[in-house]
Amino acid sequence: MLDKIIAFSIKNKFIIGMMTLALIITGVWSAINLPIDVVPDISNNQVQVITLAPSLGAQEVEQFITAPIELATGNIAHVTEKRSISRSGLSVITIVFKDKTDVYWARQQVNEKLKDVQSLIPKGMGEPQLAPITTGLGEIYHYVVHTKPGYEEKYSATDLRTIQDWVIKRQMAGVIGLAEVSGWGGYVKQYEIALDNEKLNAMNLTISEIFEALENNNQNTGGSYIEQQDNAYFIRGMGQVKSIEDIERIVVKTIDGLPVLVRDVATVQFGSATRYGAITRNGEGEAVAGITLMLKGENFNEVSKNVKERIAQIQKTLPEGVVIEPFIDRSELVGRAMGTVEKNLLEGGLIVIFILVLLLGNLRAGLVVASVIPLAMLFALCMMRLFGVSGNLMSLGAIDFGLIVDGAVIIVEAIVHRITMSHHNYAGIKKLSREQMDNEVYAAASKIRTSAAFGEIIIMIVYLPILALAGIEGKMFIPMAQTVAFAILGAFILSLTYVPMMSALCLSRNTEHKRNISDRIMDFFQRIYTPVLNLCFTVQKIGGAHILYSLSF
Repeated sequence: MLDKIIAFSIKNKFIIGMMTLALIITGVWSAINLPIDVVPDISNNQVQVITLAPSLGAQEVEQFITAPIELATGNIAHVTEKRSISRSGLSVITIVFKDKTDVYWARQQVNEKLKDVQSLIPKGMGEPQLAPITTGLGEIYHYVVHTKPGYEEKYSATDLRTIQDWVIKRQMAGVIGLAEVSGWGGYVKQYEIALDNEKLNAMNLTISEIFEALENNNQNTGGSYIEQQDNAYFIRGMGQVKSIEDIERIVVKTIDGLPVLVRDVATVQFGSATRYGAITRNGEGEAVAGITLMLKGENFNEVSKNVKERIAQIQKTLPEGVVIEPFIDRSELVGRAMGTVEKNLLEGGLIVIFILVLLLGNLRAGLVVASVIPLAMLFALCMMRLFGVSGNLMSLGAIDFGLIVDGAVIIVEAIVHRITMSHHNYAGIKKLSREQMDNEVYAAASKIRTSAAFGEIIIMIVYLPILALAGIEGKMFIPMAQTVAFAILGAFILSLTYVPMMSALCLSRNTEHKRNISDRIMDFFQRIYTPVLNLCFTVQKIGGAHILYSLSF
């Protein structure tokens, strides 16, 4: 089988050349679109249920929210772990699924259980929500919203937080590959109603009546329509409040024909939600920060590019004096990491090429072998793109060029040796014809191909135990083993097709051999190795004779 592939490659050079060109084009496209990150994502497959209940203490959160949700989600399939946190005003339940479980299926199962448990949670104590579909590596872009010098008095911390929540976050919601945009710092603007207990008691009103009045008078209603000639006029009741004055004019109750308004029993004012931290910038006062979370499984390069483009667009729409400034951009870290990988790969490739040319003693042969390195890398990138393996320090940094060119070195060296010895077969011909060259390349490649194949297979077997790892270890090291296996597989295919074709096409057909530096280097090592080899044979003979002598007695 291997001999037929080699013969086909030598006889159909144009076809192999076109396939090599297709490999280059596909490999470059895969390299551009390959997911890139610093390290593999080792986060487990989890779904988080978050419930905010500002009016409850830790004990009540555990009793009324956390415990019912844990009980309702207790029989979901493929769950490996479940943990929860109950704090004052906050409940977080983390449900960990098996790694092979589809995260969207898992979220659907949890969401169905939450619908059942919603009736068990007392009204007004919080509504459970699912956390965004992201991982520990999802924090890709952090930014701060602040004012330019001279505009500090114009925009307060509340104004900056309002801009973050209602301008920036709303426009960032449409970015492809983004799971969530979160903000913190500043003050979350609220409309507060401070009730006067004495006035409530005097008018015989309760707090629940105030709540009901506010709820009923803060909504629009629709009616039918009126037809006049060719026009239809739709009837709508506009009841949503838009200002403090609208809230103050809401009717709570009618007493003796007189309406009691909210302003009669309470003071309406602007306020802010309880906050648990603040953001400062360079010691110049408060600012507001935001963080973008990438959707699980998305391409970091594309998402980061989309986020930066949208941030640039949003900056043009912000009020004068307000600036979005990034302070953590993971693309810089990824760029430095990939720069390290590229530098190491380039230096390693140049060293291998130098050693090949030096020891093979043939510039053309060395370049043919060296060309296998980038082609095998492109093949590995295609396979990584196909199987969803991301490029990172662990996967790309583990590639050894010596392993990649091992089979090609053996084949090309055997071809060069056979060409230099072919004058014995062709009656002293100094230069082979094209047909004779093809025959010699086929004879040398087919003869040595089996030995080279076994060497590459043995190298690939070494990485098989890594593919059997599970858990965090598997997520960390399996991409490395896959990438190396892809590169070796690509080198194996190239040694059957590309290397014989290029050897028959590019190597010199001269049968005369001129001694060069490579021969002198090999002579030096041979002078050292020959005495050691003879000594080993002598010890073997003496040891064998001693054993035979011992057995005879």
